[in-house]
Formats: sequence, C-alpha cells, structure tokens
Amino acid sequence: MSDKSVLVTGADGFIGSHLTEILLEKGFKVRALSYYNSFNNWGWLEQIKSSVKLEIVSGDIRDPYFCIGLTKDIDIVFHLAALIAIPFSYKAPYSYVQTNVLGTTNLCQACMSNSVERLIQTSTSEVYGSALYVPIDEKHPLQPQSPYSASKIASDAIAMSFYNTFELPVTIARPFNTYGPRQSARAVIPAIISQLLTGREEIDLGDLETTRDFNFVKDICHGFIMLALSRDSIGQTYNIGSNTEVAIGEVFELLKEITGSDAKYVCDKLRIRPNKSEVRRLKCDNTKLASLTGYRPEFSMERGLRETVTWFSDPVNLSRYKTDTYNI
Repeated sequence: MSDKSVLVTGADGFIGSHLTEILLEKGFKVRALSYYNSFNNWGWLEQIKSSVKLEIVSGDIRDPYFCIGLTKDIDIVFHLAALIAIPFSYKAPYSYVQTNVLGTTNLCQACMSNSVERLIQTSTSEVYGSALYVPIDEKHPLQPQSPYSASKIASDAIAMSFYNTFELPVTIARPFNTYGPRQSARAVIPAIISQLLTGREEIDLGDLETTRDFNFVKDICHGFIMLALSRDSIGQTYNIGSNTEVAIGEVFELLKEITGSDAKYVCDKLRIRPNKSEVRRLKCDNTKLASLTGYRPEFSMERGLRETVTWFSDPVNLSRYKTDTYNI
C-alpha cells in the first residue's frame, strides 16, 4: 500500500498532523490539506519535517470545484477536515453545516469524479450523545446533543449515502476522545496541562463528573490506517477506542501527580455545557474493529499523559497556548 497516493484533509490540525506524520514514516506519498489563510500558515504541519513525499496544499473543502482538483490522482482519502469545537457550535451552527455537511458532500462528489479507491470518513463519539448503555457499540442510537454532533451525524450519513447509492468505497471511522501533543486548549486535557505548567494555583474547569474514553493520538491514527488497509471495512462504521471509562476529575488528579502540582479545581461556568447538551458518559466497545484488524491500543492512560505533558513542558510549545483565555 505504500505506493499509494494519500490525501489527508484537516492535515494542519491535531489528529491530521499526526496521521500525516505516521503515513510519511510508513512510506506513503501524502497530499496534506491545510485550511487556506492569508498568513500562509500550515498549522501543525509547520512542525513536520519536510519530505519529497509530502505535498502541502492550502484550500477549503466548502468549495466543490477546489475539491475536484484536490482529489485528482489520489488513491486513499482520510477526511478529517471539520469544525469540531462544541461550544463554538452553539454560537455559529450554520458554519458547522457548511464545513461538516456541505464540505463532506463536496469531497464525496469529488472522490466519485476522480475514482478514488478509498474514503475514510472521520466521525466522532459525540454522535452517540450520553450513553444509553455501555460499552457503546456501533448500533447505539445517535443523539444530536449539540449542533456539532448533529453536523457530524449528517456528514456521516452523507458519506454512507454515497456508498449505498453510488458504491463509493466509504468507511466511517468513529474515534472516541483523543488527546496528545498539539491538541487545542479547547479540549479538557490540554486545558488542564497548560494551566498546571504555568504554575496556576487554581485551575478553571467545567464538570468533573462526566466520563470519557480517552485515547492517545497515535493509537487513533493506527486505527485509521488499519481500516484503510482492509477492504472488508468498506460500507461499515467502526469505533476506535480503548474500552475504558475515566472521569474528568480522575484525569485532573493524575495530571496533578505527573506535574507535581497541588493546584485546586475552580468551576468555570463558561465551561459548563447546557444541561441537555452535555454528554454525561462515553465508553467505547471496539470489538468490531478488533475482530477485523486485531486493533489494540498501545498507550495506557498514564503513558499517554506523560508523553503529552513532556511535549507541553517545552517552553516553545507551551508559549503557543493562551492559558488565561478560555478557548471555545
């Protein structure tokens, strides 16, 4: 498969940059899409070593004609480009429909036009909402508890409709909560780490009782690649997770231990979601993925957190985070 040409949309983001890096290490030729901006900034792709096998393209998946050119001469597409911040989706829901739903439609149509061999559509565990039962398998009902999750439910449905209607070889990869180096401070783990490492005695957080199935970013990326390598995954949805459940409060205490901090928790009302929008509990069932590919996460929670803290401890990396500002 290493002779294949791969497109990663959202390659300038957290997971996308790690996936690009791993694909290059495996010998793939990668076209990496960075969201166009006038600063000519490639996001986290700026941190990746240049390679003759890496082509960085700036653009926007909301333009259907751009997507046609983007997917030309591409064999495999990993579609990660999306608006993902849940709080911002309360303020700007239409932008989530434009990027996540219409953008995915444009990309699917372009893949059809250019006879792309595989499309890996990135979903999210947020589409499940608060668990009606645990562990959560792929048959769990979908519950749109935020405009963000609604847009991802719709984008997954669009992608699968192209498989059912036009036989576009689509696989939906549904990762549970991901963390690691380069993640935005809008997510809880980097929000905690960045505040702890600046020496704050009081750490602003939201609800500590909610639970999540946390996964180190490299494990998630390997799950994506395993699905792309299996033709038996076409037309199916697969959870990528660790089959564990951890409360935010437990993560806070573990990070205090790792960083040697005795900081206290302070409830920041800005970080509390509307009651019906809050996802109270998530725990993955990855049986379907494991049965197909033999997938097993390599990183324990503590190992992954220690590697993440080490990255944030670099003053250059930490300086990129505005720890006194709530990033929605």
